[in-house]
Amino acid sequence: MDRATVESLRGGNSRAVARAISAVERGGVEAREVIAALFRYTGRAHVIGVTGAPGTGKSTLVNEIAKLYRRRGHRLGIVAVDPTSPFTGGAILGDRLRMQDLAGDDGVFIRSMATRGNLGGLASATSDTIKVLDAAGFAIVLVETVGAGQSEVDIAKNAHTTLVVDAPGLGDDIQAIKAGILEIADILIVNKADHDDANSTVAALEMNLNLKPKAENDWRPPVLKTIAIQGEGIADAVEWIGKHRAYLESNHLLESRERARLRAELELVAQRELMTRLVRGVNGSKIEALVEKMAAREMDVYQAVEKLIGDTHS
Repeated sequence: MDRATVESLRGGNSRAVARAISAVERGGVEAREVIAALFRYTGRAHVIGVTGAPGTGKSTLVNEIAKLYRRRGHRLGIVAVDPTSPFTGGAILGDRLRMQDLAGDDGVFIRSMATRGNLGGLASATSDTIKVLDAAGFAIVLVETVGAGQSEVDIAKNAHTTLVVDAPGLGDDIQAIKAGILEIADILIVNKADHDDANSTVAALEMNLNLKPKAENDWRPPVLKTIAIQGEGIADAVEWIGKHRAYLESNHLLESRERARLRAELELVAQRELMTRLVRGVNGSKIEALVEKMAAREMDVYQAVEKLIGDTHS
């Protein structure tokens, strides 16, 4: 990535940003070159994750939050992680279609990304895409996950502030949140709060929060009500995002969260690289032979892996 392209991207040129994100999505040498060129300019953006079960209105909420930030003069990037198309392997652009009223605004960059089978609610290139938007000078980066339910905990490793969105009338949704993603919430939002069951949903979430052990100076997630489609409660949500950022700064937690995020990213990329090198260095027939032994119950998976690694290093 040449210096002129880097400077163009840092100036917020949308074409340069789009090309850089496409490169990190493709992966390989080109992706490494992009991150190597931009990494020194990262670490400034406030990354806000938005997750929750399907049908809670996450996209509409993100749209309204983005519009409020824009009215306040902030430039922002939006990463909308969509399900993978079974036909093309690309993103099904449902989230982006719901954000059409942000189109044409030079202060907003929206990118839809496909999960491509990646678990945890995020695309595998999400972390690098956040870096590109950060380097491009977007003060706020909103990341909306695919909406897979309680498996969506990876967003907490990528965001400074995580919003978990719930809605009334989703059956056992509260149980799913309690069992999984409630623990990652910095802010809990009950959207579609004009529904009859909104107050009971708020009460259930408050009850679950009360069951959590509280340490001194620990952040207690607020439970907020919004009607995103009408723009109600959005200012309150943005105010609490700011309060959480201030809490992280005053308690010197931004640096520790960043170090934890970098450590998790280092381990993930190391695992991916080691796996790639391992498979690349093994003859396909050896793997098939191990599969045959496993199928015949002559060898379990752990023994097979030991054999695979041992043969590779011998």
